[in-house]
Amino acid sequence: MISRHRPRQHHLYWRIWIAILATLALFALLASAAWHLFGEPARPPNITGFGELASELLPAADSSHDAQQSALDRWKRRLGADFALYSSEGLRIAATHDDLVALPPGADAPEHHAMTPRGPALALQLPDGRRLLMLRPGRPPSPGPVLTFALIALGVGVGAYPVVRRLTRRLERLQAGVTELGSGNLTARVAVQGHDEVARLAQAFNEAAARIEKLVSAHKTLLANASHELRSPLARIRLGVELLSNDPSSERRVELARDISELDQLIDEILLASRLDGGVAPEREPVDITAVVAEECARADVPLQADAVQVSGSARLLHRLVRNLIDNARRYGGDQVEVELRRAAAAVELDVMDRGPGVAQTERERVFEPFYRSAGASEASGGVGLGLALVRQIARQHGGEVQCLPRPGGGSVFRVQLPGGQPSVD
Repeated sequence: MISRHRPRQHHLYWRIWIAILATLALFALLASAAWHLFGEPARPPNITGFGELASELLPAADSSHDAQQSALDRWKRRLGADFALYSSEGLRIAATHDDLVALPPGADAPEHHAMTPRGPALALQLPDGRRLLMLRPGRPPSPGPVLTFALIALGVGVGAYPVVRRLTRRLERLQAGVTELGSGNLTARVAVQGHDEVARLAQAFNEAAARIEKLVSAHKTLLANASHELRSPLARIRLGVELLSNDPSSERRVELARDISELDQLIDEILLASRLDGGVAPEREPVDITAVVAEECARADVPLQADAVQVSGSARLLHRLVRNLIDNARRYGGDQVEVELRRAAAAVELDVMDRGPGVAQTERERVFEPFYRSAGASEASGGVGLGLALVRQIARQHGGEVQCLPRPGGGSVFRVQLPGGQPSVD
């Protein structure tokens, strides 16, 4: 039995968060080192001078208790600190707070410092033997630079985690969408949240997934319809080859050549439709659209009314567009086909008109679908249902559009509008 171990996941949000904390920790270490190396050393105060000054300001040692207590009360009001005065025998003479009592000093207690129940205090030895304790209330001890930066790093880390996690959670959803799309689910999409780069990436993924789904669907439809359409000419060619061995007449050869030509045209149109579905942009160059239309009209012996204009695009594809429109008009509209090319504002309009039975309003959009045949049409009429679909694809590749309109007096008008419309240069 083979055991499969799930690969260890290295979550992106952990990496970003740890990177932030590591940066802050490094900053704290460097700042602390700079503080100790380059910081100005503290100058110890002249404690002896403080004691002499305090002795001069306080009443004499043999003064009354009230006089010494009154002096300490004035100091508290002016300096905002608590004081306690002890005699040379260690007896408390006066104090501004009852809890300001000196505790027994520790072994490592620094000189001129004393410990009280309220925290460390400054101890001044007066020249007359008295001892003065001073404590500033409400001032907590300084945490030091290292602890300060550590607390800052902790606060930033706690505050940064939700932001980093929210960002990476959206990236994880995007990764799940990409994985699902890669597994074959072409309907996979991701939620677009926010207005930042991740949101634009999710939007781009959804658009790309929609294009892929549409392209694959179009290719499936094209393949299914092509396989069906290829059977008919292949069957006729196979039958023609069999009959040709028994009846090698010229009529049989002409019919066989026509079937081969139809098969060749079908394959050519399928390949062209596939390339256009794949988003292959046509080469862009100035094209004398008047010359293109005139050449195709002369080939089919169709009357033309045209302005001299040019557009930007592919002459080869524009030839195919005009040819397919004329062939479709002659196939379903008989010999009464007319073509008109004109310049309209900043566009070119090409009308291919016939006097056929016309196209029902419900079918005027469907005739541009691949392999669609209108009601009553059959394979005997020729065509494989790709001609008008190619016309629309080519028109849209050139930034234009095609539509089917009714013709006054009967028949249809297939109108192509292309951007451009500059006068052609002779």
